[in-house]
Amino acid sequence: MLRIAVPNKGSLSAPASAMLHEAGYRQRKESKELVMVDAANGVEFFYLRPRDIAIYVSSGRLDIGITGRDLLLDSGANAEEILRLGFARSTFRYAARPGTAEGVQDLSGRTVATSYEGVVEKHLADNGVDASVVHLDGAVETAIKLGVADVIADVVETGTSLRNAGLETFGEPIMESEAVVVRRTGADPQDPKVQQFLRRLQGVLVARRYVMMDYDIRVEQVERAVALTPGLESPTVSPLHHEGWVAVRAMVPTADAQRIMDELYELGARAILTTGIHAARL
Repeated sequence: MLRIAVPNKGSLSAPASAMLHEAGYRQRKESKELVMVDAANGVEFFYLRPRDIAIYVSSGRLDIGITGRDLLLDSGANAEEILRLGFARSTFRYAARPGTAEGVQDLSGRTVATSYEGVVEKHLADNGVDASVVHLDGAVETAIKLGVADVIADVVETGTSLRNAGLETFGEPIMESEAVVVRRTGADPQDPKVQQFLRRLQGVLVARRYVMMDYDIRVEQVERAVALTPGLESPTVSPLHHEGWVAVRAMVPTADAQRIMDELYELGARAILTTGIHAARL
């Protein structure tokens, strides 16, 4: 049975459970449930603190887990990212009072407060900067005002909290994070149970990004229409009972669907329909 770690709370929890549900797995009904067995799919889910998941996976007690890239790198665990999931995206950056620094090289001899000291220490070391790192749990915006640090390093979304604290970001982002699937470094990359799990999640990602488009078009316009809807391999083209017309079916990116429908209509396509995709295997 495949043993999988799932975030039990925070911004990763609900989207992770929703994706697993879309992939056909049972999920817990009560937040107090810490373990749930989905016998039909041969999976056992363990609901854990997101910050601890990479550590559990690296120990070999659990096969894989869902966590944030930032939490994976900060943990220092012997685990690796194997699939990007596209939700809980965030940017990790340095911030300080205006004029304090312009880039990471200006941090030499300064003190940086953060909740992600593993990420920050590695970033400073990679850039050859000798600075002190202070660990703080929770919000770190007040660290500068209280004299604990010269600079902070934290997740930045809108930047409103920083501006309210009189701070501004500087330099290049430390990292871009999102939810990822992780496994122990050195684990069998071809484990069939893990591969099946990944295929299911990849199917959800495809279903979220694409819609199925159907339309009728005259034969002489097929090549131009197909150029707009090439599909993943190639579109399906079938003759219609009405001579001179064909039906075309292809997957198109959801974000481009309306524009493509407009362009097809201008080519003479009619009965243009889009339908959602609930599952996929590529």
